[in-house]
Amino acid sequence: MHLLYEGAALAILVVLLFLRDIRATLVSAAALPLAIIPTFAAMHYFGFSLNILTLLALALVVGVLVDDAIVEVENIERHLRMGKTPKQAAIEAADEIGLAVIATTFTLIAVFLPTAFMGGVPGKFFESFGITAAVAVFFSLAVARLLTPMMAAYFLKPHPTEKAKQPERDGWFMRHYMTAAGWCLKHRFITLVAAIAIFVASLQIVPLLPKGFVPPADTALTSVTLEMQPGSTLEESYAIAEQARRLLQPLADVKQVFTLVGAASGVSSGPIAEGGGADVRKATLTVSLTTREERSRSQTAVEAEIRQTLKPLPGVRYTVGSGGSGDKMQVVLASDDGKLLLTAAQRAERDLRTLQGIGNVVSGASLQRPEIHITPNYARAAELGVSTEALGQVVRVATSGDFSTRLPKLNLPQRQIPIRVQFDESVRNDLDTIRQLRIPGRNGAVPLAAVADVQLGSGPARLDRFDRMRNVSIDVELNGLPVGQVTTMVDKLPSLATLPPGVIRQSSGDAERMAELFGGFGGAMLIGVLLIYIVLVLLFHDFLQPITILAALPLSIGGALLALLLTGSSFSMPAVIGLLMLMGIVTKNSILLVDYAVMARERDQKNRVDALLDACHKRARPIVMTTIAMSAGMMPTALGLAADPSFRQPMAIVVIGGLLASTVLSLLVIPVVFTFIDDILVGFRKLSGKFKHAEPTLP
Repeated sequence: MHLLYEGAALAILVVLLFLRDIRATLVSAAALPLAIIPTFAAMHYFGFSLNILTLLALALVVGVLVDDAIVEVENIERHLRMGKTPKQAAIEAADEIGLAVIATTFTLIAVFLPTAFMGGVPGKFFESFGITAAVAVFFSLAVARLLTPMMAAYFLKPHPTEKAKQPERDGWFMRHYMTAAGWCLKHRFITLVAAIAIFVASLQIVPLLPKGFVPPADTALTSVTLEMQPGSTLEESYAIAEQARRLLQPLADVKQVFTLVGAASGVSSGPIAEGGGADVRKATLTVSLTTREERSRSQTAVEAEIRQTLKPLPGVRYTVGSGGSGDKMQVVLASDDGKLLLTAAQRAERDLRTLQGIGNVVSGASLQRPEIHITPNYARAAELGVSTEALGQVVRVATSGDFSTRLPKLNLPQRQIPIRVQFDESVRNDLDTIRQLRIPGRNGAVPLAAVADVQLGSGPARLDRFDRMRNVSIDVELNGLPVGQVTTMVDKLPSLATLPPGVIRQSSGDAERMAELFGGFGGAMLIGVLLIYIVLVLLFHDFLQPITILAALPLSIGGALLALLLTGSSFSMPAVIGLLMLMGIVTKNSILLVDYAVMARERDQKNRVDALLDACHKRARPIVMTTIAMSAGMMPTALGLAADPSFRQPMAIVVIGGLLASTVLSLLVIPVVFTFIDDILVGFRKLSGKFKHAEPTLP
């Protein structure tokens, strides 16, 4: 929540610095609570909670919420400087800027709402985020159009008459900007070619960016899963787990270690929770770390040290990490031939261990464990009247006890304790004793050896299947590397590039979700652009000028990608959400410019160049104000001032980088694009005029 407060305070401070008027600042700032509080009611209606995604949506749009009010108030201030009364200035300014404010807000809604209907795992992330952001932006529009002009009319003061009569002098920034804008309009082709070159160059950044699904989180909590060799007893597992605990406890940044022996479970699940599996040769160590503010390194670096520390443990498989997204990737092989699958999995595991920079490589192929194989002699059993069910029940009860549902229970005041009766361990390990187990038959009990062959052997602990095919999953710990980079390295390995016939590789884990994310992102982006275009056509009653407004989209991509590259962030789900959000925001600048240029040509009868320069002069200030206010509102998130910024930070970095680049380029390029679109429009009109004159007249 403090990110929301800090972002709001910075956005209001930017307004105060530009307007230098406490009253105007308060009118603009009133839009924040008046837009956010109704959003909470909408969240309650949709069943959303205050979680990381909904709070993130509010924290990121906090600068956007004050955006509409800033544009309204700045325009009212400009009319006040003309000597008008506050009420007259509010009415005329609100009428003048109304279409642009509505257009900017509905383009944002047109981007956010489609993301709420994406499918798959990414869609679960986008749903609450998109709806919350869209509702908040809609309420900001309602406040800006209904309450802000009314508050300005009765709260702002008229400017002194002498000051209003004096012509307003442009500052240093405005003078230099108007010079640059005039130069670009005189050299239209050079400006257009430069803009296209910048866009093409920005696309070259994409291969340089690491790609992933979700960045690894820093929760100050990790786990170590130990798997001992087959046949290990609970006492042996406890001794190894205790040895591992003694190795980890002295490490810097480790606060405490909780050991669970005889079960394998994740960080968020206990010994009886879903996902916990009882196995005497497995143990889980839950490691609590110091908070992110108290340590000088990331959780990934601490986990890398834990891996190095546990290397001396003999005969132990171990994995380090909480098991969340961004911690590991999975390589899944499947086949109907068990032996062929095991051979392919062993080759793949051997090659995976040669990759540089990754953590442990753990194969899910079940290890061979010692077993007692009992093979019934069906002819002899039928002769003695021994059923297979009776044989299996006697062996099961003697060696491992009965099924848990059939066990007698000791009733205590708070719980029930199952009573398991089985042979002593020394007896269970003696084949001769097991052979003498008495099996009920037709003419009395007979020894097990009389109806079955009992031998000591080995076999897999379990068989995993997916789509009715046996499969082996190999977990590769990413050790802080992006899943896209590791996937590229894995795909080049010989054992996986040329799998034997009958063995296939199935997509799974973060790699599968990453492909699903980028596929859904392309569809959501296309729908968003189409909806923005439809909204602009309906508002401007023109099919060509909305293309001018959409030209701001490619101009923002370079800044967003460059910001990711400079900060070392990966192109993952948070960055995708940021790009989608950026699509709606960056059109604001071009909407303000195009709207005023069209109005200046129609109302003031100015020529094209004069109308564009007047639009640049009148709208540059609110464009820069809203850009800096939105960037300031997202700055605490981009700086990673929260507890765990791994998910929020890339999103804010993308938006700020794209917004700044788009603002600088839009102020110069959009007027030039307007002239080219206008030339096309004039050409169409001339062409349609020729066709009309060429029509034959009826006698």
